[in-house]
Amino acid sequence: MKSKQRVSDLSALTEDQLEEEVLKLRKEQFNLRFQKATGQLENTSRVRVVRRDIARAKTLASLKRASANK
Repeated sequence: MKSKQRVSDLSALTEDQLEEEVLKLRKEQFNLRFQKATGQLENTSRVRVVRRDIARAKTLASLKRASANK
């Protein structure tokens, strides 16, 4: 997925949905790390994509929290 499309998809979510998305991505990140450690990881670029998606979701969640507190 392209990052602009990903941001637009994520920005439509609520704070709770963003937190759920981060949780889901962290589980995927754990599984990818486990696969890497056991030598079963085929798509190594997915690790980087997931890490950036987590950062995107966390950034949008914090921006939504900040705008809600104003």
